[in-house]
Formats: sequence, structure tokens, C-alpha cells
Amino acid sequence: MRFPVVLHTDDGVRFGVTVPDLPGCFSAGDTFDDALACVVEAIDLHLEGVIEDGGEVPTPSAIRKHIDNPDYGGGVWALVDVDVSRFDGRAEKINITLPRRLLAKIDSYVRAHGETRSGFLAEAARRAMG
Repeated sequence: MRFPVVLHTDDGVRFGVTVPDLPGCFSAGDTFDDALACVVEAIDLHLEGVIEDGGEVPTPSAIRKHIDNPDYGGGVWALVDVDVSRFDGRAEKINITLPRRLLAKIDSYVRAHGETRSGFLAEAARRAMG
């Protein structure tokens, strides 16, 4: 999943990072790149706590949902990729039927984007269900 994050700095070097879709999830780094790496770890730990408390991994919002919030004014927006598959539980093999042309289009898309068919279909289902 790609989570929107907003980075703030007072000195142009060190950055604090907020994850608007995960209240209470913050991080920081000594450089811009370090801050982005650290926030991925913070999101992972935050989601681990959500799952342990019986919650679900929330679907990230688009940046446009948060951009007008004055709490994030002057910040730099970025998207970070977080592998949430470990929170989905054990994988289960299923048998589905799809039209041949649709399956060919899916396979072409996932090859071009370095994904798997199963991963693509799982993400499509997550997005559809919100």
C-alpha cells in the first residue's frame, strides 16, 4: 500500500514525518531520505499494534484529502510503499474463473509493473471494498 506522508523541517536538513491516515504515527530522520525510510518502519510498527488490538489495516487516502488541512501547511508530501501483506493472515489458494481476454490484460499489466497476478487481484479487491 502507498501511504501519504507529510514532512516538515525547521532547519532544511532534519525532517519530522506525519502519517495523516494513521493518527499517532510519527517519525523523523536526519535527512529527507532517512525520514522516508524511518516512516516506513514507523507505519509497520503502528499497523502491527492496530492488528494486535483487533483492528484492520486502513486504506490510505489520497493526498488531496489532507492537503488543505492547516496542520500540514508548509509540508512536503510524499507517498511511501508499505508491504502490508504480513497483516493479511495466511494465504489461501482459490480457484476463480475470469474471461480469457481480461486475464491476458491482467497478466500483461502485472508483468509490466513487476507485480504478481495474486497481488494485483488482492489489491484490486482491497481498493474496491475500501
